[in-house]
Amino acid sequence: MSMDILVIGAGVVGLAIARALALRGHSVIVAEKTGGIGNGVSSRNSEVIHAGMYYPTESLRARHCVTGRRMLYEFCESHGVPHKKCGKLIVATNDLEQAKIEGIYEQGLANSVEGLSFLSGEEARALEPNLFCTGAVLSRETGIVDSHALMLALQGDLEDAGGMIGFHAPVERIARNGSGWNVHVGGAEPSEIAVDAVVNAAGLGAQVIARSTEGYAYERVPPLVLAKGNYFGCLGKPAFSRLIYPAPVDGGLGTHVTLDLAGRMRFGPDVEWVEAEVYEVEPSRAESFYAFIRRYWPGLPDGALMPDYSGIRPKLSGPGEKAADFMIDGPTEHGLAGLVHLFGIESPGLTSCLSIAEDVVERLGA
Repeated sequence: MSMDILVIGAGVVGLAIARALALRGHSVIVAEKTGGIGNGVSSRNSEVIHAGMYYPTESLRARHCVTGRRMLYEFCESHGVPHKKCGKLIVATNDLEQAKIEGIYEQGLANSVEGLSFLSGEEARALEPNLFCTGAVLSRETGIVDSHALMLALQGDLEDAGGMIGFHAPVERIARNGSGWNVHVGGAEPSEIAVDAVVNAAGLGAQVIARSTEGYAYERVPPLVLAKGNYFGCLGKPAFSRLIYPAPVDGGLGTHVTLDLAGRMRFGPDVEWVEAEVYEVEPSRAESFYAFIRRYWPGLPDGALMPDYSGIRPKLSGPGEKAADFMIDGPTEHGLAGLVHLFGIESPGLTSCLSIAEDVVERLGA
């Protein structure tokens, strides 16, 4: 049976969900508070296609990353989205880090991640001569993608299937209407939309919308913890042909080397716990970047790093806490038909978007 469905948020996850629902014959509207797609978390990340070796085997992050990565490569091929399966090395520079990356390798095997190899320091340096490490995990399935082109392709499929996006449409309140929902939208032309189902994929705004949903238990809304990630660009010719990741740190995967599709090299993100959404990159943070990067790239020249951009991770866990899983709260969990809230969709959210979309479709019975 066809439903009228409102998806809140036109980031990569919201667009993927809306597309999946529209392709199944539902009438879909996306409500986006800004004037364009992907203006939040989705436009401020590393644009990495993750392989899936970091996450506990039974977690949503592991399941959606591995499945989503396979789906994403197929989607990019079929839709002409620029991407590259460049591979990456996760490197250790001491015994403690060596133990960490051995654990990552074993976790990857447990998660059925393809294309993993454990390398000695000498084998890793044979692939990347500028690298210093005592050992490394090679992930052949890791890649990079043009995230904006990906979102445009998702938008195109959505609109081809009859769906639409309303911009400058902030959702202010969601109220029960019999078996469906009335969604109150603000902005220059406030309106009320009656729909059968609502999907909250608002990223950093998901908790606010959940607290504005009639009948949704306040205690179900998880805390939002803001973890800023700063990026620095690097002058000169790229020193590496693959992504280079150190052993993970508290709150993130470590300050790593990423490449864009033009071959430009940049470093980040670090982890800066913040209280508000502030995106300015402080030039003084370069000092800590130099020290960290030179552990695996001793040849980083002085003065090579320039402030680039930053993003905010919508985390559900704070400093020193075990990394929280994605939270996808649907009717089976909270008891309200036609309602799905998504919380904490940080990395690997972009990689996972198509798989998360299928999960939401199933939870709605759509």
